[in-house]
Amino acid sequence: MKYFLRLSAIFLLFVIFLLPLPAIAGSSTDVTPSAFSDFSPEELKNKDFSGRNLESLDFAKVDLIEANFRNADLRGAVFNASDLSNANLQGADFTYGFAYLTDFQGADLTDAIFRETILSFSSFENTIIDGTDFTLAVLEKWQVNQLCANATGVNSQTGVDTRISLGCK
Repeated sequence: MKYFLRLSAIFLLFVIFLLPLPAIAGSSTDVTPSAFSDFSPEELKNKDFSGRNLESLDFAKVDLIEANFRNADLRGAVFNASDLSNANLQGADFTYGFAYLTDFQGADLTDAIFRETILSFSSFENTIIDGTDFTLAVLEKWQVNQLCANATGVNSQTGVDTRISLGCK
């Protein structure tokens, strides 16, 4: 019996490690619904999404310059390679979101929540982050340094100090 169990375990390991199944690639648009297929690129500029529930929507490669997301529910949303420069995200909840290579230059993130959000390689030049909560957000060291230069305040919803959430020294 021991011999059979050992032989079965070896066979299982052989199948798992030496004969892997092929991976099927997919994009974020294959996984999440496209939020703005009905809008032209020009209609998305200066768009007002304030107070809306936009949970888990895909904003990948979208030009949202000066868009208004004030108090919007953006939990789990994707802003992959999007332009949010000069956008208003005051009080927005972007918990568990994803914003890789996204431009937040000049955006107002006052009192926004970015808890456990992936923000790798996104730009935050001249961004207002008064009371913004970045607890457990994924950021590069250069991004943290960029954000710490302007970090102030305490988030009114979570009670977390912006500088502490970023790990500023």
